[in-house]
Amino acid sequence: MVSKTRGVTGEPEDPNGASAPRRRIVTALLGGGVLGSLAAFAYPVLRYLVPPPVVDLGGDEVVAGKVGDIKPSGSKIFRFGTRPALLLMTADGEYRALSAVCTHLGCTVQYRSDLHEIWCACHNGMYDLNGRNISGPPPRPLEAFQVHVRGGEIVVSRKREA
Repeated sequence: MVSKTRGVTGEPEDPNGASAPRRRIVTALLGGGVLGSLAAFAYPVLRYLVPPPVVDLGGDEVVAGKVGDIKPSGSKIFRFGTRPALLLMTADGEYRALSAVCTHLGCTVQYRSDLHEIWCACHNGMYDLNGRNISGPPPRPLEAFQVHVRGGEIVVSRKREA
């Protein structure tokens, strides 16, 4: 005949000496710790795999600068929405605005005044002043924008498709 001994609280003790409620508490704490550790690992991985939605800043029109900021055969990088854009002034004094994102791998392009061309330093891609790809790996031309001078400001907007 096996007799169960009772602890100080009057609850039956197991053979190892721990009471049943204590064992449940320890099991819950350990389980919670494991779940917390898994969540701490999984959260940053999920945030990396599912990026937040990109907010379009400004959309269709932006002030790229002031008249006189750019000299003939000069250029300026400005922000158009969430991406960089290139504002340049030709030798004739005409303003042009193009996307500054290379169509090959998304590097930022720059204006080379010595060559009168737009150059991507990543893989030596070249574009003319109208944004057409003329050499290197870029598969498509750069997106062109409309430029208007209003008062003393240079305003760049997306081209409207008819």
